[in-house]
Amino acid sequence: MKIWIAILVLIATGAAVPAEPDPRIAVWSKLLPERAEVLKLKGDAARGESVFAICQGCHRVGALGRPDGSYPRLAGQHASVLIKQMTDVRAGLRSNPKMLPFADEHELTPQDIADVAVYLQALPVPPSQSHGPGDDLDRAAVLYEHDCATCHGAQGMGDAAKLYPRLSGQHFRYLLRAGRMIRDGQRHNAHPEMVDAIAHYTDEELSAVADLISRMGLADAKK
Repeated sequence: MKIWIAILVLIATGAAVPAEPDPRIAVWSKLLPERAEVLKLKGDAARGESVFAICQGCHRVGALGRPDGSYPRLAGQHASVLIKQMTDVRAGLRSNPKMLPFADEHELTPQDIADVAVYLQALPVPPSQSHGPGDDLDRAAVLYEHDCATCHGAQGMGDAAKLYPRLSGQHFRYLLRAGRMIRDGQRHNAHPEMVDAIAHYTDEELSAVADLISRMGLADAKK
C-alpha cells in the first residue's frame, strides 16, 4: 500500500515514476563465481600467447578471424568482454558447441583465461576485415545511431567496463551471423536490450548494419 501511495504522489506532483528494473539485465550482468575468480587474476600476455596456440587453428594467427564469418576476429577485443564470453560458454549460458571443447575446464584454467584475454586485447587490429556490398549504408547509419551507438559507441569501440564488445574491426559475415543469432534467440547470453533493439530487424537491415560496422575502426587500426 505504501508503495502505491508513493507512486500516486509522484504522478500527482508531475514527478517521473521510476521504471521497474528489467530482471533480464540482472541475470545478464550477474557476476558468476568463475568470472569473479578470473577477474581477480593478473593476466600475462606472454603466457596468453602460448595458450592461444590451441585457438589459432580456428581464429587464425594474430586472432584475425575468418572473412567467411565462421570465426570472429578476437584481436583488440576488450579483455573483460573476452572473459565474460569464455566463462559464459563454460557455464552453459552461451551456446557455442564448436568452442566449448577448446574452452572447457579440462583445456583452460582460470589463469589461462586471464592470460589469453590480455594477450588478445593487446593485439593490433589491421584494416583488413571483410566488408559487405555497401549499397545501403545511409539506412544502416540511421539504424545504428538509433539502436546501437548508445552501447557500442559511435565508432563501434564498445565499453570494457560495461562489458559491451568492440565491434569495429570485425568481419562483415561474422557480424551478420551474430546479429541473426541474437535476433533469433540462438545466442542465449546476448544483452536483453540488444535483443529488444534488433528483434524487428529484417535480414536486409541486419546485413546493412553489419556492413556499416565492418567499415568502422579504420582510423584507429594502428593504435
